[in-house]
Amino acid sequence: MSTKQTKHPGRRLLMLLLIIVIGFGGLYAGAYTGRTSMTPGLALDLEGGTQIILTPTTSDGSEITDEDVNQAIEIIRQRVDASGVAEAQISRQGGQNIVVSLPGSPSQDTLELVRTSAVLYFRPVIRIIQGSASSLADNYNQRIAQATASPTADDAASEAPAEVEPSGAPAEGEAEQTEQTEAPAEGEAEQTDAPADPAAEATDAPSAEPTPVTAEEVATQVSDANGDGTISEDPLPATSEDNSSDSWISEKMIYDAYMMDCTASDNLTGETQDPAKAVISCDKDGTGQAYILGPADIAGTDIANAASGLETTSQGTTTNKWVVSLEFNAEGTEEFSEVSERLIAYRDKAAAASSGQPNGQSPDSQKAQFAIVLDGLTIMSSGFNPDVTSAITDGRVQITGNFTQAQANTLANQLSFGSLPLSFTVQSEQQVSATLGTEQLRNGLIAGLIGFALIIVYLAWQYRGLSVVAVASLIVAAAGTYLAIALLSWSMGYRLSLAGVAGLIISIGITMDSFIIYFERVRDEVRNGRTLVAAVDEGWKHARQTIIVSDTVNLVAAVVLYFLAVGGVQGFAFTLGVTTVVDLAVIILFTHPMMVWILRFAFFGEGHRLSGLDPEHLGARSLAAYGKGREAVIDSAVGSLARRKAEARRRTAAEEEGVSADGAQTDAPDEGIAVDVDSTTGKDGETK
Repeated sequence: MSTKQTKHPGRRLLMLLLIIVIGFGGLYAGAYTGRTSMTPGLALDLEGGTQIILTPTTSDGSEITDEDVNQAIEIIRQRVDASGVAEAQISRQGGQNIVVSLPGSPSQDTLELVRTSAVLYFRPVIRIIQGSASSLADNYNQRIAQATASPTADDAASEAPAEVEPSGAPAEGEAEQTEQTEAPAEGEAEQTDAPADPAAEATDAPSAEPTPVTAEEVATQVSDANGDGTISEDPLPATSEDNSSDSWISEKMIYDAYMMDCTASDNLTGETQDPAKAVISCDKDGTGQAYILGPADIAGTDIANAASGLETTSQGTTTNKWVVSLEFNAEGTEEFSEVSERLIAYRDKAAAASSGQPNGQSPDSQKAQFAIVLDGLTIMSSGFNPDVTSAITDGRVQITGNFTQAQANTLANQLSFGSLPLSFTVQSEQQVSATLGTEQLRNGLIAGLIGFALIIVYLAWQYRGLSVVAVASLIVAAAGTYLAIALLSWSMGYRLSLAGVAGLIISIGITMDSFIIYFERVRDEVRNGRTLVAAVDEGWKHARQTIIVSDTVNLVAAVVLYFLAVGGVQGFAFTLGVTTVVDLAVIILFTHPMMVWILRFAFFGEGHRLSGLDPEHLGARSLAAYGKGREAVIDSAVGSLARRKAEARRRTAAEEEGVSADGAQTDAPDEGIAVDVDSTTGKDGETK
């Protein structure tokens, strides 16, 4: 008999209870700080949520196929799953429309992933517009208004133009590409088409008192590249033979870029853009910065993989900076090699030219960057690190910046799932009520409680005192399952659907199977003559194998069902898998140690008739199975059994030999010699 399991049976039991207590403590702390709640999140069928209907379109007007729609649905599902939202429903409606239903109150980032058409391109930067003409004019007019009211009006007015310079270097903190690319540092030289003082030069009388200017005047001044006083739609003179050339843009495009307010919500919704033409793109974060971008160099479909993680240096050490690692496919690798060679040349040219300029600026500094454009909005722009001196030919890029973990994850998701075969128009977005609601949830929980009560009644009738162990184990299993579901709801956004509730109710039966297998095995060992302690130990060894095999089969079935199914069936499979793992933990860490522990009490250890381990009920055949207080009962039970068997044999012999009922032979003299059966051993032929 193993003494390891019986020496300290309460250690594992206390360890499991301690884990549950700590888990509930952490859950309460999360609820207290507002990061989660004490109850798990509910799915769409129980709580309701947000429904978005999308109508797909193609940029070239071609016909939309079923394959395109199915691929779009799969990518949207990947995006939603990657954002941590569980139990979302994504389906087709009316042949081509896509209906996305998100449970609860999804975050704006999640809604953006769904709303955004997400056609992703890598485009070269031709111009960067730091502020709109309207904001530049307002700033200048405020300065001259203050200067007019000030005694030093002339000095203030003369300094005003420096405050309204229409373009500048990329903002501090702009994402950069380390090891491969790097955004220009703050204050780095840039290309600008406007004089240093566009608002001041927009006035008709520079020597007179400054007069207010309009946004149109500022935009006209900065976009009139040839100085003829008109805004032409003709291409600007070519500066190169690539997608970064000025020949892709015109004075009218520069004018439109300055007139666009990139802080307005209407300009931040995204739109479909032709990848073969130069475009104007606003910064996705609404900073007000606008970009004039050349034709797309690389499509998002050429990205093979994108993942976020902590930065690893060339020496193999890990820093605390979050990065996004990109890997292109074969076509994307070739295209990015050409792009990197071109932009590195612009960077080196700008660095060489800036040293000879009075203000340290070069017209090629902005063209050394490329922009990642998602559905018409620039999610980031970047240049190349000075350490990169040649073209990148392996297709592996690492993007860094002042990313938080959430920002890095979002960017990786956008790059991974950002290239849909279609663009979308949002037909409607509305709140939907629960299809089932709390009443069905309440009915489901009531059904589970009724089943739980019936099981307790059955256990009390069949196992008597042992039902205490089973009921306590069920309560611990219920607490552990609830804790697991609540923590998963907090950590990964899991939501409990009615199908999941069904999985939880079925788990009661799975847990009961484990108890019954164990208890019956222990009782079998007692019937075979083992002591209670040995029976518990030996019964556990055999029952444990059966329980592990049974739960493993359930777990494999749950995993297969989860990956092959969608929607509510996945919720059922998920809860089934969770409860199966909880069942294993409870039976090993709680039920068996508690069974060993209760034998220390006379009620169970001496086989009380209500304990479920009494000899009369089990038919025990060993005096050593129980304590001394039960020896008389066992003796009576075993002796009575032996006498009944001996009496049956005597009657059989009497019928065959014609002897009397008391066992004496008819032809033998009655000399007072009797043959009886030993009341203890049950062996014939011994004299009293």
